[in-house]
Amino acid sequence: MADDVDLHDLKVLRLLIEVGSLTQAAQILGVGQPAVSKALARLRGQLGDPLLVRVGGAMRPTPKAASLMEPLRALLAAADDLRSNLAFDPAVSAREFTVLLTEVGMIELAPRLMQRLREAGPNLRLRALALDTRSFGARLEAGEADFAIGAFPEAPAALRRQHLYVDGYLGVARRDHPRLDRLGGEQAFREEAHVTVAAVGLGHAPHGALERALAAQLPPDRARMRTPSFLACAFTASRTDMVAVLPARLALALAGDLGLATFAAPLTMAPIRIDQLWHERAQHDQGHRWLRETVHALLGSPAGRRRSRRP
Repeated sequence: MADDVDLHDLKVLRLLIEVGSLTQAAQILGVGQPAVSKALARLRGQLGDPLLVRVGGAMRPTPKAASLMEPLRALLAAADDLRSNLAFDPAVSAREFTVLLTEVGMIELAPRLMQRLREAGPNLRLRALALDTRSFGARLEAGEADFAIGAFPEAPAALRRQHLYVDGYLGVARRDHPRLDRLGGEQAFREEAHVTVAAVGLGHAPHGALERALAAQLPPDRARMRTPSFLACAFTASRTDMVAVLPARLALALAGDLGLATFAAPLTMAPIRIDQLWHERAQHDQGHRWLRETVHALLGSPAGRRRSRRP
């Protein structure tokens, strides 16, 4: 029966109409394609219409689905407004917050944030998803994540931004590296074998900036291994004589556990500005406001303690 239509399924339908692709919708929602297909199948049965049909390489809405688009937007916006106006008490809430994080955020923020949630309320939950800077705006707009944390040189106009902190870069090597005391020198740094980060897959600005800086600084034969993960760089450096360059907070967070020493790498690099971003329609949600204030208390620098603004 149409009376049993699920709000989440309606969000999936709106997204499918907008992007015209089961695969792309699944990527934006951070779920497998079968989950999107099942939601569409439920709606087809409940509404008695195919809703989307394949035309060439894309899914196109039927006349009925097209006629539902504006009512869908209004309904989902009203649901968001209703949720925003509900009082939020972390001590009794069972809300699950979804955050898009880089690997630095997964290691440096997620455990601390989960501990803070446990202290504030026994039933609060956290869902930490990998940040893909190519699609994060659509995921925030679709309501599939509360906010994203990372470096965002550019962001959609509908997103709010709050500055958290500025990070730099540090070199790392295992503590018993045979040339540890020389690694900060430009010539010694150039002569070492390096494991470097490759800017592929998720579009993170720090990955690309560091990859370009190392390519300009190192002889081609010194970049012995390339990986898309800063974490993999750190583990490799801890188990070999290769050195790596990481965001400073990540380097310091991993140094003790992995037996790494840090050093000032002889690179000229722009600092990494880390912000938290969220969609405009979540601005007045009381639970959302509580969460972003919690994150800012954990990570925010004094310079970042200002009102949120549009980018």
